Amino acid sequence: MSTSRRQLLAAAGASALAIAPQANAQTATAIRWRMVTSYPKSLDVLHGGCELIARRVSELTNGQFIISVHSAGEVVPALAVFDAVSNNTVQCGHTAAYYYIGKDTSFIFDTALPFGMNARNHVAWLRHGGGLELLRDLYKKSSILNIPAGNTGAQAGGWFRKEIKSVKDLKGLRMRIPGWGARIMAELGVIPQNIPGGEVYAALEKGTIDATEWVGPHDDEKLSLFKVASNYYFPGWWEPCGQLSMYINTSEWEKLPKQYQSAIETACGEAYSQMLSEYDAKNPTALRRLVSQGTKLRRFPNDLLQAANKKSNELFEEESNKNPAFKALLTSYREFEKLQTPWYGLSEYGMESFMRRSNPG
Repeated sequence: MSTSRRQLLAAAGASALAIAPQANAQTATAIRWRMVTSYPKSLDVLHGGCELIARRVSELTNGQFIISVHSAGEVVPALAVFDAVSNNTVQCGHTAAYYYIGKDTSFIFDTALPFGMNARNHVAWLRHGGGLELLRDLYKKSSILNIPAGNTGAQAGGWFRKEIKSVKDLKGLRMRIPGWGARIMAELGVIPQNIPGGEVYAALEKGTIDATEWVGPHDDEKLSLFKVASNYYFPGWWEPCGQLSMYINTSEWEKLPKQYQSAIETACGEAYSQMLSEYDAKNPTALRRLVSQGTKLRRFPNDLLQAANKKSNELFEEESNKNPAFKALLTSYREFEKLQTPWYGLSEYGMESFMRRSNPG
């Protein structure tokens, strides 16, 4: 072997020895988190959004930040995500804030306000109208950082065993419905139940409940709800949008390098866009299949909608008088909504109304 070849091999070996410890050090210091969620794996858009976040965080950090995703019940119960993150049982979670209004009614503003803004208006308020800052002040008390990380868009009104012809038909009805919608429905005579998504079908099949709402055609078909109730109602006035949030324990967040924090924020933004567009793409075809299998589409009667809207505003005012955080959020929300409504009416709704009249098919 020539001298030059021996020198080359020796240099290569020395380089490999120098690189190997660095690579091992990087592997040894890789950050590993657990993300718990409120959804079963069968709900591919919801759970898929969580997996997207984990995948993109890994890609953006060259595999040095690994987040394992755990569906409802694998680590903690579906509705225990808030406590698990707050107590640092896990580093992060993905859930809907309205599950936790028992802790503070103000959390409703992180998901949706009944008869309120749609997904686009809502996220605009969060990002550009001061909503996110107000909510983060609220979450900070529980050692949680919240990041918008998904949205279902406007939801359906749910599945009912019997037809609802007037608001009077709600009296004594046992319905799975969480959040502020449950409070309003209770005022109208409903007996609300807060049941995780993975348990809804069994409850409806056994007759434990008489009605349920979940998300919309795609997810509702996945849960086979059409097999145990045939009346499908619209609109889901309690969720004109359905924002989902990434919860991160604040002490764990502060330990992260800025690059990794940016990776999470970027991934959550991608998940938000992906989830909303995927529901928009999949709901129409799912609805068509549901109707072909005997689902009866029905609109909530006007007296029910009017009564619910009136009661909703009464409850908002009542809560504002008791809860300063709720009042601050409602004031901010309403001020932004007043700006959005006329613009949306002129632009989006104005064009949509014309196109529907011109192309009714």
